[in-house]
Amino acid sequence: MRADVAGAHRVVVKVGSSSLTTATGGLDADRVDALVDVLAKSRSGTHGQSGSGVRGQSGGGVRGQSGSGVRGQSGDGVRGQSGSGSQGRPGNGGEREIVLVSSGAIAAGLAPLGLRRRPKDLARQQAAASVGQGLLVARYTASFARYGVRVGQVLLTTDDTSRRAHHRNASRTLDKLLAMGALPVVNENDTVATDEIRFGDNDRLAALVAHLVRADLLVLLSDVDGLYDGDPAAPGTARIAEVGGPADIAHVRIGSAGKAGVGTGGMVTKVEAARIAAAAGIPVVLTSASQAADALAGRDTGTYFRPTGRRSADRLLWLQHASAPRGALTLDDGAVRAVVEGRKSLLPAGIAAVEGEFIAGDPVELRDSAGRAVARGLVNFDAKELPRLFGRSTRELARELGPAYEREVVHRDDLVLLHS
Repeated sequence: MRADVAGAHRVVVKVGSSSLTTATGGLDADRVDALVDVLAKSRSGTHGQSGSGVRGQSGGGVRGQSGSGVRGQSGDGVRGQSGSGSQGRPGNGGEREIVLVSSGAIAAGLAPLGLRRRPKDLARQQAAASVGQGLLVARYTASFARYGVRVGQVLLTTDDTSRRAHHRNASRTLDKLLAMGALPVVNENDTVATDEIRFGDNDRLAALVAHLVRADLLVLLSDVDGLYDGDPAAPGTARIAEVGGPADIAHVRIGSAGKAGVGTGGMVTKVEAARIAAAAGIPVVLTSASQAADALAGRDTGTYFRPTGRRSADRLLWLQHASAPRGALTLDDGAVRAVVEGRKSLLPAGIAAVEGEFIAGDPVELRDSAGRAVARGLVNFDAKELPRLFGRSTRELARELGPAYEREVVHRDDLVLLHS
């Protein structure tokens, strides 16, 4: 029994497209209902009971227990002092809190639009997401209603999470939904996201949401029952039960996207998501959707990733892993030392060159003279403003251009170091 898993109060669960849809597109109502059965029972405190969870890819799988469960008592009370990382957090009457990060919007929209496979161009992906997201949330809403659980839809882009005000609003919305007893269903806002502001896969999004909501546990559900030391289909390979750190799986060759053709992820993105969450102090269980009930109950299923780091400022994790740089600043040697070793803000005097078209508030890379990225931060000036500031002190700039120029180009509170 994994005690920290079984005792986790606030849990983020991520489920992939292949576990919710048919290979040709379209939602599989039985699979959605089976997942909801597991989550509703785990949420109400009956997750200690065994069950088979969500039906697997093949037709011989067994669907989890359905329909008759009773939701636990709800309320807006404050949780007691016992527990793990969520002590003192407002909750729904002592129930386990669950945030569901669900793929499937694009996949659900394929069949209604007459598409046989996931399109490669962004425009048709967004059209499919527009149709499919409504179908997906409607299915979740109806299924959770069997247990008296209300669903709240939250769609995110990287802009919503790396910019200070947007990040704060996303955090408040998720916290308030949980405090009011609702179950947030999170997805990337595929309909409006561009290539430059996309998370790219919901595994990474789930890891970042887990940090955003200060989760005690992240569960990644797939069509494979864990990480293996080789091809799971090949004879002689074995499931890796526990990962204590990156060195434990350095020898493992990890596969990419699955054969269903409806998702964007694969084992590579799941292991990377587990690494992000574990480095932020959050334990992770990676397993198949059919083992969801056992995973949430803390039983020895799938692959368990032990926490390897401590929690940091929420927004800095998003800045490091979710934001796509809109440009780059080349620093002189003195500025590199100040930023990397001294953890100082970047001033105009230390900038040698600027690249890209960006505006104030955008994420940019900070590079050394050899072109290596050493940090990432939110810039306080537009790209077109910066050339006339190069090599000049803030005092000189304020005297010549006004007090608005007596500020950092990137403040240290909006800066994260990139470790190779």
